[in-house]
Amino acid sequence: MEGVEVQRPLKLHFIPFLASGHMIPLFDIATMFASHGHQVTVITTPSNAQSLTKSLSSAASFFLRLHTVDFPSEQVDLPKGIESMSSTTDSITSWKIHRGAMLLHGPIENFMEKDPPDCIISDSTYPWANDLAHKLQIPNLTFNGLSLFTISLVESLIRNNLLHSDTNSDSDSSSFLVPNFPHRITLSEKPPKVLSKFLKMMLETVLKSKALIINNFAELDGEECIQHYEKTTGRKVWHLGPTSLIRRTIQEKAERGNEGEVNMHECLSWLNSQRVNAVLYICFGSINYLSDKQLYEMACAIEASGHPFIWVVPEKKGKEDESEEEKEKWLPKGFEERNISKMGLIIRGWAPQVKILSHPAVGGFMTHCGGNSIVEAVSAGVPMITWPVHGDQFFNEKLITQFRGIGVEVGATEWCKNGVVEREKLVSRDSIEKAVRRLMGNGEEAKNMRLLAQEFGEKATQAIQEGGLSYNNYLALIDELKRLRDLKPHD
Repeated sequence: MEGVEVQRPLKLHFIPFLASGHMIPLFDIATMFASHGHQVTVITTPSNAQSLTKSLSSAASFFLRLHTVDFPSEQVDLPKGIESMSSTTDSITSWKIHRGAMLLHGPIENFMEKDPPDCIISDSTYPWANDLAHKLQIPNLTFNGLSLFTISLVESLIRNNLLHSDTNSDSDSSSFLVPNFPHRITLSEKPPKVLSKFLKMMLETVLKSKALIINNFAELDGEECIQHYEKTTGRKVWHLGPTSLIRRTIQEKAERGNEGEVNMHECLSWLNSQRVNAVLYICFGSINYLSDKQLYEMACAIEASGHPFIWVVPEKKGKEDESEEEKEKWLPKGFEERNISKMGLIIRGWAPQVKILSHPAVGGFMTHCGGNSIVEAVSAGVPMITWPVHGDQFFNEKLITQFRGIGVEVGATEWCKNGVVEREKLVSRDSIEKAVRRLMGNGEEAKNMRLLAQEFGEKATQAIQEGGLSYNNYLALIDELKRLRDLKPHD
């Protein structure tokens, strides 16, 4: 998105939630506004500001600044520097970080009252942002990292009283068709009560805001879905993505997120030695942890399928004192000797996902169906094996498999409360191997999915280029925000 002229730039304040999956795409959107000359301030905590600064492009740095507010570590009983959901693997610490994020309300309000912007763009996890915008008499746009498909699906469930309430149990599970939705979507069970409550709160926050921003492109969600949402809610939606494609240079793509242990050149060098579409990329995001038993089943299935792979295994934080042997006890005996270097790579920790997915050798992606991962895979034209774990991921799976037909389900049915709890059900090695063979094989189904995924990848690229839907949405949103600013009476 280049060449946009700015006359009297907008002053915009962004408030991302303290988790990588929320911060990175909203920071990308902030960077997009800044690179076109608008005055952008991203408000976050000190340790999160450090990681975001690393990925700030030179084009945007002149117009974007980071304002830090101290994280209330003592109030929530956390050590200094633990300020992101991605820095923990236990539920209690995650809850403390969430509570700390909610306590940022006061310092952020004090900052904005002294220097009010033309518009607040906040994560929908912060319900108080709407009140703050109302107090300052400016619009608030909300962002949450979900696809519009998923948001509309949840809206339909809420309207038809199909989310869990206090009166029904978490064990309700029977397959049902989602009513009053533009597409035929079947769910096998309802989300847990704690998630249902969170989703309701988040969508109430969205509906109280001026409009919704989506890190996606309209062609993936579909025009019917957009019309359905705007008609049923009376709220405008702005598709501005995929933000991952705005990061054009190799360096920017590599630095989008945390630093990885594996040298990026080593990773790309290995991929360069593989055939086109031959490699399966496996990654479950930054806050999903599988048990040793489940990892063992995965390893057996991957080896049995015979396809080259890159497998990202998150490090178990808080277990740094374990010996290497204890850390690797989930690997079948001799697995690395038989597979590593020639057949595959195991990356421990973080990986340059956007760059890996865009490599021609990658022909499939086994994913937890996080919102960012799905958009990044679709943008790269890569079909998926879907393995949802918690949150919105089971809804996202339906977008990829039932609606768009660019993925196969591995058969995960256990809807967990978060990404760090121990699962009760194992996905068997047979189910995993079957899904890998379906996606990575040479059958008609695999070929059709690959072609369809590539078509969506091309549409994603077109969307952010001049004349594309996301590009035009960006221009129209700028005009709308300027109109609202100019309507506001001056003191």
